[in-house]
Amino acid sequence: MVRFFTVEREYGSQGAEYAAALADTLGWKLYDKALVDAAAAEAGVDPSQVVAGDEKLDPWYARLGKGFLAGGAELGFPPSGTDSERMLGYLQRAMKRVAVEGHCVIVGRGGSSYLCGEPGAFHVFTYASMPHKKRWFEAKYPERAHRAEEEIHAFDAARANYVRRHYNRDWADRHLYHLLLNSCMGLDAMVKATIDAAGTLG
Repeated sequence: MVRFFTVEREYGSQGAEYAAALADTLGWKLYDKALVDAAAAEAGVDPSQVVAGDEKLDPWYARLGKGFLAGGAELGFPPSGTDSERMLGYLQRAMKRVAVEGHCVIVGRGGSSYLCGEPGAFHVFTYASMPHKKRWFEAKYPERAHRAEEEIHAFDAARANYVRRHYNRDWADRHLYHLLLNSCMGLDAMVKATIDAAGTLG
């Protein structure tokens, strides 16, 4: 029986929106930015300190600068390597705890890799064509529409680098996932396909 879902997503493939819709349909808890809050509670620190272990603080992102990260991405700068590893540990412990509790959807942060083999897991990867992702980006950030493709590639590279660095896995490897979803299907169809597929696992 499926007890929790992890969702990894190409940037612009509406993975966050899909995860929220899935959690809402099931009546389950959504852990996206809430996972950072859970890790902060575990560590007894402010959530801003936990972003040192978050997927958006790869070297790719540091080079792109704060302006690039505007619009919903977690902001912050990593502390020393030791502190960064410690905060990543808190993030991982929070991820493990909510997975064991079950009835949740965990977004990003290498969840499919860290929780690989965890009983009751169902791992999903969302993707889309570049034209689809560009349309999403241009609607969300019209002032940066001219940089859409560049920024999409950079975000995806950062996510892939995060998983490779921390888990030595290929983020885009289809073998890590139970289900690959093209967001061109639309959110309702994606949620239905997920629930149908998860039901086959008994």
